[in-house]
Amino acid sequence: MDKAGLSDIPLVCETAEQCEEADKVARRWGLRRAETDGEPLKLYLTGERLELRQSGPRAPGPVFVDFVGGAVGHRRRFGGGRGQPIAKAIGLKKGRTPSVIDATAGLGRDAFVLASLGCPVRLIERSAAVAALLEDGLRRARQDSEVGPIAERMSLIRADASDYLRGLPAHECPDVVYLDPMYPGRRSRALVKKEMQLFHRLIGTDPNAQGLLPAALECARERVVVKRPDYAPPLADRPATLAFETRRNRFDVYIIRAMKASP
Repeated sequence: MDKAGLSDIPLVCETAEQCEEADKVARRWGLRRAETDGEPLKLYLTGERLELRQSGPRAPGPVFVDFVGGAVGHRRRFGGGRGQPIAKAIGLKKGRTPSVIDATAGLGRDAFVLASLGCPVRLIERSAAVAALLEDGLRRARQDSEVGPIAERMSLIRADASDYLRGLPAHECPDVVYLDPMYPGRRSRALVKKEMQLFHRLIGTDPNAQGLLPAALECARERVVVKRPDYAPPLADRPATLAFETRRNRFDVYIIRAMKASP
């Protein structure tokens, strides 16, 4: 178990040609290497990418980070640009492109949206396995002529988010801290995507989510944005300054200046 209490899953390689690279990835992120793929949950290095896989009957498909194609690619082309709710929430406007720390990076999808809109984004991820998946996705993205410049605006740091935010010197603090902590979903929604169930099994719950908001408020220069399911209460039961709603989620926005002015 790592410091976040996540499962110690193995990293295996598809062929002998990938094993040297798998060894490098394992050393870089402190992962456990295995020579076989017999365990039910594992990271699997293929000739194309790093994947999270589950074996056994009715296993979902692999989970991997893809910033070029799929849903992320579609959102990049048709997602609404600076008019979409996440862009409004972080304060993107003409002549204003804030710096962002995504303190709960996950698969990096929201971070990539912000980077595609011009924001420099630091991705903070506590899980070594997820950090390895993100690094692999960023590596492949940087090789793409269209997506490469976007990926260059994204940097990855493995750390406990609360510790990282509280340890930053003032000159390294971002304009915006973005949070999307795990929330126990409704059953009907939790079963929509088997792949996301597999990812959630890897990262587990986030018992420290309530402590993230105070750390973010101490660090952000301008605002903190918290993504929440539409049915969920505010994080740490702390009312937001304003909110931007979507069909299933909302973005709670905490304006630092306004909060400091409040009694």
